[in-house]
Amino acid sequence: MVWVAVFGLLTVVSVMLGIKKRKAAFFLMPLGAIFTFMLVKIILVPLPFTDTVRFIFSLQG
Repeated sequence: MVWVAVFGLLTVVSVMLGIKKRKAAFFLMPLGAIFTFMLVKIILVPLPFTDTVRFIFSLQG
């Protein structure tokens, strides 16, 4: 739940800065943070990286 609050706060701050400073890079910050977070979580799985990625994409919902 803490991570949801952190990413929510980061998103709100980034959008406010993006509107105020008129720079598109601020709008990409939340996406980069979430991508980095997901990548770290995948790397922490105790399997080889390629096997973990294959497993994730083979899941069917």
